[in-house]
Amino acid sequence: MSATFTKSMARNIFYGGTVFAALLFLALTFHTTWKLPQRDHRENLTAEVVRGKHLWETRNCIGCHTLLGEGAYFAPELGNVYKRRGGDFIKVWIKIQPTGAAGRRQMPQFHFTDPQLDDIVAFLKWTSEINTENWPPNIQG
Repeated sequence: MSATFTKSMARNIFYGGTVFAALLFLALTFHTTWKLPQRDHRENLTAEVVRGKHLWETRNCIGCHTLLGEGAYFAPELGNVYKRRGGDFIKVWIKIQPTGAAGRRQMPQFHFTDPQLDDIVAFLKWTSEINTENWPPNIQG
C-alpha cells in the first residue's frame, strides 16, 4: 500500500461512506415502517381511556410526572405504574393526596370523582400495555 493518501482515495472513501449511510438510512426506515403497525394498539382505545387522557392533559400531570420517558422528572414515571401497583392503589393514592409527609414532594388534591378515577386508571393501564421494547429496564421507573 502506498504511503500517500491521494485525492482519488479520499473521493472513494467519501462516496463509499455516503452510499453506506444512505443504504443504512433506507434499511432502518423500511424496518421502522414494517414494525410500527405490529406495535399499534389503538384498537384498545376506549372512551374511558380518552377521558382519562383528557384529565391527564387538563390537570398537567406531565408537568411533574414522566410518561414513557416524556415529561418532567419531579415525580415518578407513570408509564408502568399500573403494572407495578394496580388500579386500586392508584385510586387510593390520588384520593389521599397530599399526604403531608414532611420532607417529601406533595401531589395536589384534584378532587376527582370515582368515574374520573376510573378514567385515569384506564388511561394508565392503556399506557402500560404499549410495547416499549422493555424500556425502561428498571421496572420502578
